[in-house]
Amino acid sequence: MSGFQYSAPSLSSDQAEQLYEVERHLHNWERWFGLAGSPSGETHVADRIGTTTTAFQADAGNNTWGDWLQVLGSDDTPADSGNVKYDLHRIIVDASERTGLHLVQVAFGASGAAALAAGDYTEFVFSPGTPQKVPGPVDIIDRRKASGTKAWLRVWVPGQDTGTIDFFIGLHEYVE
Repeated sequence: MSGFQYSAPSLSSDQAEQLYEVERHLHNWERWFGLAGSPSGETHVADRIGTTTTAFQADAGNNTWGDWLQVLGSDDTPADSGNVKYDLHRIIVDASERTGLHLVQVAFGASGAAALAAGDYTEFVFSPGTPQKVPGPVDIIDRRKASGTKAWLRVWVPGQDTGTIDFFIGLHEYVE
């Protein structure tokens, strides 16, 4: 493109910090987890893919939220030594019992209910067609948590008395 010139705008220190955070989030390692082969209470519930090929399975309630399912235990993070924080980044739904609207909440803390009450949760919606698969990962938007923070998930399939989803979770980790 002959004659094209670009001049980067000046950034305030706050804008530069925000840009750095976005850059670090987008260009980071991603680690994926499924159901632990040998779970141990609330400390170990997830294994890295390659050591597990089994998806988590959450079940909706009777036209309401299903029970909270723990997806990260206190010993499941950090996945890579030296990291002190993480954020869930994506979920891939491998199978769902139902088509149509699915509501999902992901909470972080001692229990799903406690995290919900404290407002430490995020939500997303997806709608699988037939066959009951979601064609790609669903992005999760949440805040960083200290490594060792437990994570929980629950699902609601409106108008249905149940509705399982089989899924894997992906996360980013950080050294600070």
